[in-house]
Amino acid sequence: MTSHEVLAEELTKARDRTLRLVDFDDAEVRRQYDPLMSPLVWDLAHIGQQEELWLLRGGNPDRPGLLSREVDQLYDAFVHSRASRVDLPLLPPADARSYCATVRGRVLDALESLPDGHPDAFSFGLVVSHENQHDETMLQALSLRTGAPLLDRGAALPAGRAGLAGTSVEVPAGEFVLGVDAATEPFSLDNERPPHTVDVAAFRIGRVPVTNGEWRQFIDDGGYDERRWWSDAGWAHRQQAGLTAPLFWNAEALTGTRTRFGHVEDIPADEPVQHVCFWEAQAYAAWAGARLPTEVEWEKACAWDPAVRARRRYPWGSVTPSAERANLGGDALRPAPVGAYPQSASAYGAEQMLGDVWEWTTSTLRPWPGFSPMVYEQYSAPFFDGVASGDYRVLRGGSWAVAPGILRPSFRNWDHPIRRQIFSGVRLAWDV
Repeated sequence: MTSHEVLAEELTKARDRTLRLVDFDDAEVRRQYDPLMSPLVWDLAHIGQQEELWLLRGGNPDRPGLLSREVDQLYDAFVHSRASRVDLPLLPPADARSYCATVRGRVLDALESLPDGHPDAFSFGLVVSHENQHDETMLQALSLRTGAPLLDRGAALPAGRAGLAGTSVEVPAGEFVLGVDAATEPFSLDNERPPHTVDVAAFRIGRVPVTNGEWRQFIDDGGYDERRWWSDAGWAHRQQAGLTAPLFWNAEALTGTRTRFGHVEDIPADEPVQHVCFWEAQAYAAWAGARLPTEVEWEKACAWDPAVRARRRYPWGSVTPSAERANLGGDALRPAPVGAYPQSASAYGAEQMLGDVWEWTTSTLRPWPGFSPMVYEQYSAPFFDGVASGDYRVLRGGSWAVAPGILRPSFRNWDHPIRRQIFSGVRLAWDV
């Protein structure tokens, strides 16, 4: 397929997924499940509004669009907090769907007329990524919803392999190329660029993410009550929030069950733990005699091939992600058991580095040397302030909810260290 055909296909796949996530009655789509999250109807119209802004209005908010100026500004994420959006005079669900459909029709016409190789193609890729990221956000909102389930239990996943939990692989010291450029990753985002060589000391990293079974040992050993495992900020948050177990584990984890999208079920011991915040991850690592990796260590373990001294497109090589190599796309609604994807191994032997759970790192979000903002200047730069305050921590690797077409070993996610509604987990690291 041509690049235009690929973009059109990715736009369509993202939209089909979005519409499935809002395929409920009007009252449901208008609900706010938690102050942390927007009503689904806000996300829906925001997806269309951003698509119109970047692909039909040239990124100029002062250029007239399909919505009035008053309605258009309702979907500015920097103006209205998530908690406040339920009280805004938002478009009704039917109008939001119609608006998104109208925008999409005009966008596909514009894409068809775009010359092959035109630099504006990047903006189409950015819109694909934006919609897919909001689809994951809507899944986070749905996971916080109470009441009878709206979603089923998810698609089947492959079985795991025993004996991998708690094991590690060594990454020898040496240089590697951190980051990517437009030539190798044309749809990479500004904070992933430019590529540059860094020298990394030797370390070990978990072969697989930390499991629920391992986390239960931490709980049973009093890990949530032992001050010595927690940083000062982490302990203060643990006390304030009353943390005793990962989010969605029931009855303070004493029952051995969790509630997942409204379904009560046993907690699978061999599944990667998810819904833990950075402070919990850090405390668990200390209890386990380990630490969290830096994002630079994580990327080297994921993408570098020391035999040829070059980056791999994916941990396993150049083959596009498939159901045999990664749990992506959102259909499973949960992580796969550790060891489910032996073909996913990186050059160093680390498995399941893409998909399943976002993995916390110790790193605060910062620009790579030579950083240059992309067309959407507010995507990364406003969040670099976290370098000084530590208010954002970087997560790597994607989750089961991430669309495979937008994920790369260089992809950087970030959030506040207290957040647990995200599909976040842990991979340990050790000094050598």
